[in-house]
Formats: sequence, structure tokens, C-alpha cells
Amino acid sequence: MNTKNNENLEWEEISTEHIVQDEWIDFRRSAYRFPDGSVFEPYYSYSRRDYVVIAASDEEGRYLCVRQYRQGIGEVTTEFPAGGIERSDGREYGSGNDPSVSEDALEAAKRELQEETGYVSDQWTHLITVPSNATLADNYAYVFMAENCRKSGEQNLDETEFLNVRKYTPDEIEDLIEQGSFQQAVHVMTWLLARRRKG
Repeated sequence: MNTKNNENLEWEEISTEHIVQDEWIDFRRSAYRFPDGSVFEPYYSYSRRDYVVIAASDEEGRYLCVRQYRQGIGEVTTEFPAGGIERSDGREYGSGNDPSVSEDALEAAKRELQEETGYVSDQWTHLITVPSNATLADNYAYVFMAENCRKSGEQNLDETEFLNVRKYTPDEIEDLIEQGSFQQAVHVMTWLLARRRKG
């Protein structure tokens, strides 16, 4: 498949206003020229940090998940350990592809797993890197699988993190997904890719 052929479908950005641009987010209002020459505005988009998601299983084959409140939907969710790729420039947004300011994605995954669960692993697999929300945002999710995880210490949570660790069998995760109780879309994708990789 030729991903370089854009078939004359690209939009041309003709103006941009940064409505909020601080260390946390770059929230923009733009005007675009469509391929037929017409102009559309306003179109809202934003930049946030790239992040990692980890399908982590322990030595008994149970998956480490976290329970935490997600204010977007106003519910406590079950999901995999995840977190932002840290930057040395103090910003909370921007591509993780810039090694001069961004933490390596695998190192971020190892750090997040240990901080959120107290577990470590020597067996890591990169599954995929995908846009987090290609319609509105420019950040990416780096998805990993960690196997034979073992307890190495206690949680070391950020000041805004309040979460509990739970372990689930593969069948229990399948049930959670079927019931609509495993609610993060990228995390469901992570599960499907991890299961396919393990056969």
C-alpha cells in the first residue's frame, strides 16, 4: 500500500490561533482550505504528550490493570498501566520522536509500569505506535507488551494519580471488554494485539 500518495486529499492550513498554549496543552483554532478550494473554519485541534500503554502479565499469566477515575466520562475505569513520555523542556506536549528533549518510549513504559504497579519485567515487545486521536490531536500512543512481570517494590504515583492495581485472567479481561467495562479504546486495541502476538 502506497502511504505516500495523498490522492489530492490534503487540507491546507491557512491560519492558526493558539487559544491556550501553556506547559500542558496547545489548543488551536485553525482555518483550512479543502481540496476543492473552499475554506472551513473554525477547526479545533490540540497537542498533548505522546504516551505509552503496557499490556503487562505476571509470572502466572494474569494481567496487571489499574482502576482509576477518568473525568472525561465521569467513571472509574479498568485499563492497562499507561502514562506520558516525559520531556526535559518542561512541556506536556510535543512529539516523542525528538530524542533531544523526549524520554525513550521503552524507558517510559518501564518507568510507568514500575511507578503505577510496583512491577518490572525483562521481557518487552513493542506492538505498535499509533495516533492517539488522528482527527483532533497530533500525539501518538506507543504500545508495549511486558511478560513475566515480577513485584519489585511499591507504587510511586504522581501527585495527581489515585489508582489501585488489580490482576485479571485473560478470560476476565475478555468479559470486561464484552461488558463495556474496559473503556479505553487504545487499551482494547492493546489487548487484541497482545493476544494475537501470544497466539
